[in-house]
Amino acid sequence: MTEPSYLAAVRESYDTVSDDYAALVKSPTELDPLSRSMLTAFAEHVRVSDRGPVADVGCGPGKVTAHLAGLGVSPFGIDVSPKMIELARSAYPDLPFSVGSMTALEIEDAMLGGILAYYSTHHTPPELLPVVFAEFQRTLAPGGHLLLVGHVGTGERRRPAHAYGGHPVSYESYRLPTDQLAQLLSQAGFTIDAQLVQEPDEDLKWKIASFLAHKPTTEQAVLTS
Repeated sequence: MTEPSYLAAVRESYDTVSDDYAALVKSPTELDPLSRSMLTAFAEHVRVSDRGPVADVGCGPGKVTAHLAGLGVSPFGIDVSPKMIELARSAYPDLPFSVGSMTALEIEDAMLGGILAYYSTHHTPPELLPVVFAEFQRTLAPGGHLLLVGHVGTGERRRPAHAYGGHPVSYESYRLPTDQLAQLLSQAGFTIDAQLVQEPDEDLKWKIASFLAHKPTTEQAVLTS
């Protein structure tokens, strides 16, 4: 498919901020306990189901990819920003990273045991999220797991001029309602196993939603049909 136009702005912006992003964004070990617990639960589900490797989609500088490896799964990272991939390969040379887009993953059908989309879908225009979730569904093996995490809101559309050290950026971001994201996942064929909403506090600036879901097996699909 033709690359969606918004990806050019995302690629250019993250190439621009990559060094400061890597320095400013926390590693998973520095996250709040609930955020860490969702990553741990996802890794355990993937290990138990044992359906294949894990794609960290929108991996940035690879910090979360490396954390997943430490939790006992076999991850690889994908990001639309070549600069981010350079940083990830430099920091974690034992892990595989590649440039790619979640709108058209260069991954065979039913190959993955897990997909992590960790604060990586919020730049996708809402009308294109079904395309992204369909790619997740296509590439996951039956019984494979998805962890989707991101900021949520009431449908806000943000156009920041600067980010991560004051560098100019041209991307847009969206904070969709939790219920809308849950509906889109269900419409894409996922079964949601757990949903966690974290309210803003002195540590969290914005509301965060985490969805732990799986792609049903043929037997599960028959039972629910």
